[in-house]
Amino acid sequence: MKKIIIIIIFFFSFINFHANGNIVEIKVKIQGEVITNLDIENEINYLTFLNPKLKDLDNEKVFNIAKNSLITEIIKKEELKKIIDLKKENNLVNMIEKNLLLKKNIKSKDEFKKILNIKNLEYKEIKKKLLIEALWNQLIYQKNSKNIVINKEELRSKIKGQIAGIKKKYEYNLSEIIFEEEIDTNLKNKELEIKRSINNIGFENTAIIFSISTTAKNGGLIGWINELQISKRILENIEKLNPEQFSKPIKVNNSYLIIKVNQKRELKNKINLEKELEKLIKLETNRQLNNFSNIFYKRLRKNFEINEY
Repeated sequence: MKKIIIIIIFFFSFINFHANGNIVEIKVKIQGEVITNLDIENEINYLTFLNPKLKDLDNEKVFNIAKNSLITEIIKKEELKKIIDLKKENNLVNMIEKNLLLKKNIKSKDEFKKILNIKNLEYKEIKKKLLIEALWNQLIYQKNSKNIVINKEELRSKIKGQIAGIKKKYEYNLSEIIFEEEIDTNLKNKELEIKRSINNIGFENTAIIFSISTTAKNGGLIGWINELQISKRILENIEKLNPEQFSKPIKVNNSYLIIKVNQKRELKNKINLEKELEKLIKLETNRQLNNFSNIFYKRLRKNFEINEY
């Protein structure tokens, strides 16, 4: 009996095995969980759905992006499992899904399912990914909501001043890359590396490689933002840019921000002060939460044993 158990353990810990006629290779082990080449292929399909320009990269880069995406997902999932039942229905996932469909200009859930089917992706699996994203965001908010600092009156005064001081008002369709200065890398060298990458493989693919923002998987896409929702310092760096141009790195707290202008158009509608304030508060809240999320994730990752093959 002991010999049989040893054989079984050896069989399942062996790196290569077959499933449905395909050779399956274990590429990563994290604690008790494995990532196979098939998992990575599925993740590539998903990430390419989010950011179609990903397919312009060479295979090795795309493979590593997908592998790291799955590692991040597993680490977040393991932390969530300590406090939340992942099998339980959660309404937050529907909001995440709705936002995704809006960004991708998909009209209905049925259309979404058809697109996933064409790309050999299972709706249930994508739902699981969206659930982890939703619950992680909820966890970060619960942990840090008391640490979010927003001065509403200051923001209201800022909007009033902008409304009074601008004759023509614009909104911008923006993408972003947020990066941190690394101890072993000079900031100027980091900036040149990112700029070279943008010139070689495009802004969207550079975002998915370098950006620490939650928008990275979507190629850094933020979407349409009214200039009243943009800080004065950032606006000064982008208002003279033409579509497809991007800014120099802008210091934002402990990180740096590069903004790309995708499109720009004049605002025709009358501006509602309170609605603009609400949008600005939401943007600032999300920015601070993204920063808390990065800090917490980095701390978590140090506690995981990650073996790559």
